Amino acid sequence: MNKVKVVICGKEYSLHTEEEPTYVYALARKLEKNISELVGNNTNISVYSASVMIALSKLDDINKCNESMDNLRVQIKEYVDEAGKARLERDSALREIETLKNKITELEDTLNLKKLKDSINYKKV
Repeated sequence: MNKVKVVICGKEYSLHTEEEPTYVYALARKLEKNISELVGNNTNISVYSASVMIALSKLDDINKCNESMDNLRVQIKEYVDEAGKARLERDSALREIETLKNKITELEDTLNLKKLKDSINYKKV
């Protein structure tokens, strides 16, 4: 566990995190930049209000990303199911091809045997 101190909008925060400190520092800088931009664009917004607005926006982004991930999981499951079904159909078709090849060989052997019998009978006559 890493203990990281960051300063956001002049206020120091001590965090305990599994993340690398450089990652947390980058997040803090990005958050401070977002807050500064929002406050800078509208002087009637406090740092607190800007923080809440940014938090809501980020939660919205997270929810939409989660929905997209769920949709992708469903699509991937469908693709995997389709691939499995196609694999079974292919295996069945290959077995049928092998069976038909064997049947062709049997029929060719039977035909050759019949031709041989006919040629022997023809020579006798």
